[in-house]
Amino acid sequence: MTNKKLPKIGFIGLGLMGSKMVECLQNNSFQVTVLGRKKDVVAAVLERGNASQATTARELAQTSDIVMLCVTTSEVVESLVYGDDGLLAGLKKGAVLIDFGTSIPASTRKIGADLATKGIGMIDAPLGRSPAHAKDGLLNIMAAGDKDTYDDVKPVLDVLGENVFHLGALGAGHTTKLINNFMGMTTACAMSQAFAVAKLAGIDGQQLFDIMSAGPSNSPFMKFCKNYAVDGVSDLGFSIANANKDLGYFVEMVDNLGSQAMIAQSTSANLQAALDAGMGDSNVPEIFNYFLNLKK
Repeated sequence: MTNKKLPKIGFIGLGLMGSKMVECLQNNSFQVTVLGRKKDVVAAVLERGNASQATTARELAQTSDIVMLCVTTSEVVESLVYGDDGLLAGLKKGAVLIDFGTSIPASTRKIGADLATKGIGMIDAPLGRSPAHAKDGLLNIMAAGDKDTYDDVKPVLDVLGENVFHLGALGAGHTTKLINNFMGMTTACAMSQAFAVAKLAGIDGQQLFDIMSAGPSNSPFMKFCKNYAVDGVSDLGFSIANANKDLGYFVEMVDNLGSQAMIAQSTSANLQAALDAGMGDSNVPEIFNYFLNLKK
């Protein structure tokens, strides 16, 4: 794409991931308008040039061909879309909204249907990998939505992601992400408790890791949990608070499907207990400390 053909981007959510995504877009000559509460991050965006700051979601939407969200919850997404000065009031016919966060699929589909009545497209595109990958355009992107809309924004997604997948109808991206996080966080909690029980029982943690990693239990999550429980290195950059939110969304999604999620409910209960113990900002493998100190 030439600069003349580059769509104007509006970006809301300048956290660790979102701020690096905006930097990547700027490094690839996109004009961006941002909305964020962190003054230093907004200032850095403006200093790089070809950028502006909006004061409301509606104002941002009015100047954007594609609006990107990288925010924390479905509740925040809905407030940005439906607020008095929200995106729905400002988006133009033919514009596209991309939700890069982890949201409840039922909420995503409702928003998509409401946007479609105004001729506005929507893609749900939750992310994998880290802020460092975001800066370099190397994210994994699990996109879903109308195929024509996806094809329209695919060149922009390719700037941000090394691996971009189209998973089907709107909501399939968020569904896949929640399933992925259910598996990952349940595995991390189980392995963290395994290391905690080993320590309580006087079993050497490194030896336990050597034995388990020689078999089918071996996984990157086991290494993350061992790195903290044995070596004291917390290198999985995903907080207990975020994991707890995602497990809650997974349970809600399964309930919406008319089924039950008893394993996820157990994982969620442990994450909530660690959150209640003041560990919300800790990385998930640090739940080892909660299990280590758990009493009858």
